[in-house]
Amino acid sequence: MKNLNFKSIVVFLLGVLTVSGFAPFYWFPVPVLALTVLFFFWRNSLKTAHAAWLGFSYGMGLFSAGVTWLYVSLHDFGAMPPALAVFALLILCAYLSLFPAACGWLAACMRPASSYVWAGVAASGWMLMEWLRGTLFTGFPWLALGYSQAPVSPLAGFAPVVGVYGISLIMALSAALLCFWFEKGMAAWRFGALAGLIWLSGLGLQFVSWTKPTGEPVSVSLLQGNIEQDLKWREDHVEKTMRTYAELILESESRLIVTPEISIPLFNDAVPPAYLAYLADHARKNNGDVLIGLAEHATNANDAYYNSMFSFGTSPEQVYRKHHLVPFGEFIPFKPVFGWIINVLQIPLSDFSRGSTDQQPMQLAGQQVAVNICYEDVFGEEIINQLPQATLLVNVSNDAWFGRSIGPHQHLQISQMRALETGRYMLRSTNTGVTAIINERGQVLEQIEVFTTTGLHGQAQGFSGATPYVRVGNYLVLGLAGILLFIGIISSIRTVRRT
Repeated sequence: MKNLNFKSIVVFLLGVLTVSGFAPFYWFPVPVLALTVLFFFWRNSLKTAHAAWLGFSYGMGLFSAGVTWLYVSLHDFGAMPPALAVFALLILCAYLSLFPAACGWLAACMRPASSYVWAGVAASGWMLMEWLRGTLFTGFPWLALGYSQAPVSPLAGFAPVVGVYGISLIMALSAALLCFWFEKGMAAWRFGALAGLIWLSGLGLQFVSWTKPTGEPVSVSLLQGNIEQDLKWREDHVEKTMRTYAELILESESRLIVTPEISIPLFNDAVPPAYLAYLADHARKNNGDVLIGLAEHATNANDAYYNSMFSFGTSPEQVYRKHHLVPFGEFIPFKPVFGWIINVLQIPLSDFSRGSTDQQPMQLAGQQVAVNICYEDVFGEEIINQLPQATLLVNVSNDAWFGRSIGPHQHLQISQMRALETGRYMLRSTNTGVTAIINERGQVLEQIEVFTTTGLHGQAQGFSGATPYVRVGNYLVLGLAGILLFIGIISSIRTVRRT
């Protein structure tokens, strides 16, 4: 038991250390090395329960350190009492840690004769648990290990082929191979060589151009109003917010101007028509369009409302409605059970309706623009619904909810992965940061300092074509993981029969 307690502490600390692999640190080898140690412990666990506990301990370290920004959202801006906010965060981390725990149990159950087969089982189990975590109960794929490889790791080359979950599988496979190499000694150099070959393959894939530029670059302005979250919804501050964004828009000479999520804290039918007409006239003078974030009243009589982006300017007016909502922030799941939370959290507009899942790109400033709002860009399989028609990706967000934490930087890295997967520029306009222009290689070309009031003015190149990931989504890597797991099960059954 003492040995198990020691290992639990070690893997918990490794989980904490894994966070350094993500933005803003970008130490991409760290998650692979941490997994290597975890897999070594799993390999030497005498009981499946012990392996599951070690997986749970690793998860608690990873998530308790990696999603601390949720405390800021719950307490600082949601007005949840400190003790209750900590308790809620621990419950969430414990739930998320069940997935690596399940992977540990699976890895300990499987005892195939071949080390390579076990490596495939461990890697596929890890990937499947991440995918399941990103799918169940609307999903929470934040801190999927694959994100840590964007944009500079050699493994980032696999993003256009297998997506972020595929990179997680490859990371786990690399860790398992390294585990065997260290476990069996230098004589087992083949394990290390195979891991090295995988990484070299990723490096080679970075020289493949899956998409191609289309048309001339378009001038863009991404606005960052820097409206404090505790002031945003105050009635006496609305006029100042409108003035701030009007000034930023009028300063721009770009064809495509983008404001953040619900940049104007009003319903669309409450905004003075003269205000919107004035901004639309300016966009037309630039021979372009402006995207403005507003809450939208439904046209029917059921009092539904949406988190929306409206376009004004040269192109016909268009609207995009957010469809993947944030649980407990934009809607309350299982209201009979969790309805009381509305009375605890002081979050305005916490019961949005969902937009359609088949919305098409907006035709703006000569580009086909795939808009996604805030949390939606965490789901790569949903972003590709507007592709390959879209030539540009645009994410608008209000990361002021995260405060001065690592949350906004992690969100930026998620957007970098979406650019890699799709072979498209990603334009990010956020309230407080990180506002940035990301190219099709996932590289940040320009960005604004967080918590500043300004606009980012630059150029964006449209792209056409489809990466393999755009064509097949997660089906390729899910199929591969299923095959590896099936082989592991058959091999384990044969091993048990022989003994």
